[in-house]
Amino acid sequence: MKDKGFDSKESMKGKGLDSKGSMKGKGFDSMEPVNGKGFTGYIQNIAQELFRKKGTYHLDNDRKSHCQVTYRSWILAGAVILLLGSIAVRQKEAVLDNRQESSRIQERGGMQESSGMQESSGVLGYMQESSSSQRDTLSGSLRLAGSSSMEEMASALAEGFMEQYPDVNVTIEYVGSAAGIEAVLNGSADIGNSSRNLKEEELARGAVENIVAMDGIAVCVDRSNQVTGLTREQLAGIYTGVFTNWSELGGDDVPIVVVGHEAGSGTRDAFEEILGIKDKCVYANELNSMGAVKARAALIPGAIGYLSFEVLDDSVKALSLDGINPIVGNVENKSYLLCRPFVMVTKGEISEQSELIQAWFAYVHQKQISE
Repeated sequence: MKDKGFDSKESMKGKGLDSKGSMKGKGFDSMEPVNGKGFTGYIQNIAQELFRKKGTYHLDNDRKSHCQVTYRSWILAGAVILLLGSIAVRQKEAVLDNRQESSRIQERGGMQESSGMQESSGVLGYMQESSSSQRDTLSGSLRLAGSSSMEEMASALAEGFMEQYPDVNVTIEYVGSAAGIEAVLNGSADIGNSSRNLKEEELARGAVENIVAMDGIAVCVDRSNQVTGLTREQLAGIYTGVFTNWSELGGDDVPIVVVGHEAGSGTRDAFEEILGIKDKCVYANELNSMGAVKARAALIPGAIGYLSFEVLDDSVKALSLDGINPIVGNVENKSYLLCRPFVMVTKGEISEQSELIQAWFAYVHQKQISE
C-alpha cells in the first residue's frame, strides 16, 4: 500500500515508528510498561495494552493476497486526538479556575465593601443615637422676655427649638427691651431680648450682651405721601418739632403727625440715640407695639413712625435716609443710618448658664450659620 504511505516490509521510521512498531519518540513502547500520569498516561496505557493483545491482523481478500495492517498507526492517531482533547479540557479547566479565583476576589472585595458600609452606618447610627439621647434628656422651661421688635425672630427660634427638643417649653413675653433686661437681672427670666446695646449700669450689674443679629429701623409714612426720602437733620427736626408740615420738606400741605414707641422700648432708645435726640422728642402718639405704630402710620394722613425691618410690609412706605434705601444689604454693610443690634441678654457668660440655656444659644448660632 505504497500509495497510502504504508509498506508491509518497511518500517515507518520517518513517521516516528521503529522496526518493531514502537513509539519510543512519543512515549510508547511495546515491551516496557508506561507510567504516564493523568489523562495522557491513561491513554498511553490503553494503547500499550492494545498493542500487547492484538499484535497484527491479517486480511484475506478474494485474490488470496495477504496484507498486514498494523494497528499501531491507527492507535497513534486515536491517541493524538485524545491527547488534543485532554489539552482542550485542561485549558477549559484553567479558564474555569481563573473565573473561580476572580469570583472569590470579587466576593472578598464585596465583603470588605459591605464591612466598610456597616462601619460607616455604625458611625452614623452612633451620631443619630447621641442626638436622640440628648433629645431625650434635655427638658425644662426656658423663659424669654423683652423687645417686641424681636418678636418674629424670637417666635421662630422658639418654635424650632421646641420641635428639636420636645420636652422643653419656651415662653416669651414682649414687654420691651428695658423690662426684659431687668427680668434677667432679677431672675424672673432666663434670657432678655433687647433691640439696643446694653447701658453701662446694666453691664455693671452683671448683664452680658450676646448679639444674635443686626436690624434696621425703617422710617415709614402713609403710601399717599409724596416725600420719598429725608436727611438725618430733617428726620431729627421732625421728631423735635422743628418741622411740622410736609410742605416744608417738599410734600403736600399736610400736618406731620409724629408717632413713636413708649418709654422703655429698645427701638425708641436706639432711634433717639442714633439721631442724638434722646429726651427731646415731641410725640403725638406713644404706642406699645410695632403693629400699633405701623397701623397708625399707614392709616393716618401725614403720620410718620419708625419700625423694625422685621415687621416692615407694603402697607406703609419706607423712606430713604441720606439717599440710602432701607434694605437688609445696607444694614449688613452698615451704610444705612438706623442700624442696631438684636441682643439676647444673660446674667453672666453663656458658659456659666444651665445646660438648657447653653443648648438654646447653640441652636441660635446654628441657625445663624445656616442662614
